[in-house]
Amino acid sequence: MQGNIHSIETFGSVDGPGIRFVIFLQGCPMRCAYCHNPDTWNTKENILMDSDELILRFLRNASFYRSGGITVSGGEPLLQMDFLIDLFSKAHNHNIHTCIDTSGVCFDSTSQEFMTKLEKLLPLTDLVMLDIKHINNKKHQALTDNPNTNILAFATYLSDHAVDLYIRHVIVPGLTDDPDDLFRLGEFIGKLKTLKALDILPYHNMGTIKYQALNIPYRLRDTPPMDKEKAILLKKYVLQGIKSARENNPS
Repeated sequence: MQGNIHSIETFGSVDGPGIRFVIFLQGCPMRCAYCHNPDTWNTKENILMDSDELILRFLRNASFYRSGGITVSGGEPLLQMDFLIDLFSKAHNHNIHTCIDTSGVCFDSTSQEFMTKLEKLLPLTDLVMLDIKHINNKKHQALTDNPNTNILAFATYLSDHAVDLYIRHVIVPGLTDDPDDLFRLGEFIGKLKTLKALDILPYHNMGTIKYQALNIPYRLRDTPPMDKEKAILLKKYVLQGIKSARENNPS
């Protein structure tokens, strides 16, 4: 089966445990103000690649990835569920660790078709890296042009179905750095039973040049990068929320 591929990274060090073979898929319904890959938004065909070819490319350097595996990112991987099922099935046949890096925006518990495919995909998925853009739904819509209700429901669904989770959250000055929102984010993820890691990432503007090349207005052109030390300090509010959730909901 072929997937619509944007690009491949052969040395992914921040895309799951170990060194990863990272496949970026083309297409994304999100329009995050700080997205640094606007070239992945378009769902039109970019590069079609066969799952067998991708597995073969991994296996050629399998010793290099022995502590890692394959991560599929984007764009939004869940737009290509059939391809993910095919690819991850073949990966598991070779005992390759599999990871999805997703926004969760495609999750739709009311769609029988989507849920049937998800039920096939999750047993083949060793880890989900989930980006939660904002815990406040109104602010999330302003930031991404999408609500967060299905994203939070997806996180809960993964937790309830014993899927390991890494949570990522980008700290953007003036947008996602409110201590109360960060505490509420912590309260939410503190209830996730399969939470394995939390990454608080400082906003950067290194993708600005891509917007210029694509002639797309960059909404955060006047927003400075987040100071890394301040981001570390702000992480404490998320950790306090996690602690509060676990103290109030002991397992």
